[in-house]
Amino acid sequence: MEELKEFGHLAMQGALRIVCVAVFMIVGIRIIRVFRKGVGRSMERAGLEITLRKFLDALLYVVLLGLLTFMSAEWLGVRTASIVALVGTAGLALSLSLQNTLANFAGGVLILFLKPFRVGDYIVTQDGEGTVESIGLVYTTILPLDNRKITIPNNNIANSPITNVTGAEKRRVVLDLSISYSSDLAHAKELLYEIFEESPLILQEDGIVVVVTDFAENGVIVSARGWTETENIWLAGWELREKIKLTFDKEGVELSYNCLNVHVKEDSRKGERT
Repeated sequence: MEELKEFGHLAMQGALRIVCVAVFMIVGIRIIRVFRKGVGRSMERAGLEITLRKFLDALLYVVLLGLLTFMSAEWLGVRTASIVALVGTAGLALSLSLQNTLANFAGGVLILFLKPFRVGDYIVTQDGEGTVESIGLVYTTILPLDNRKITIPNNNIANSPITNVTGAEKRRVVLDLSISYSSDLAHAKELLYEIFEESPLILQEDGIVVVVTDFAENGVIVSARGWTETENIWLAGWELREKIKLTFDKEGVELSYNCLNVHVKEDSRKGERT
């Protein structure tokens, strides 16, 4: 009879403990949900990328839920030390087998945190160049001008130089031309200035510069420079080059090119050419 009473007492204690743990878990999960919403709003205000926000939210949920589970297990009398050791061993084995993936993952986190480029930017890397279509935690996908899709491991991008072509709101158009020594240099500079001045893609308020930068073997190097909006950088260059060629042809200004002059010298003593 006493054994039955003792069993009933232990069962009552166990049931009460289970109920307490269940209530603790329910309350804890609700607190975690509220905390995640607050952290999510903070990350959104901070301007973090959506991919990084989702990853950090999932990581926060797993960590908090794990802590809640371990605390509940302790209250139920479960020994968690062995579980922690098992999880640590499994994590070590997994990290050794996924070294490259983890390196790409770390690179993705760095890219999303430091923001050297964003989705929609045109970048140049050692593995290719194009418009960024997506930034994942392991790979970044870019689209070149011919619309091919290039997927680059984030570790490669994070550990090599990156040129963000469209990172600024405006870019400077720089056209270096070689003008023949026989052409009128002052007239050529006036034409270049007028071409840049008349272009609707050049930002006139930022100034136009036409200067002589060097004397080459075949001609005078003249540099024409003006600012344009970043989205128009290629179009401005294409239109200006075409306009310059047509205008120079019309005005008689010669663009120099590599050539080889052969001089024939006559030997007066022999009456022969050498």
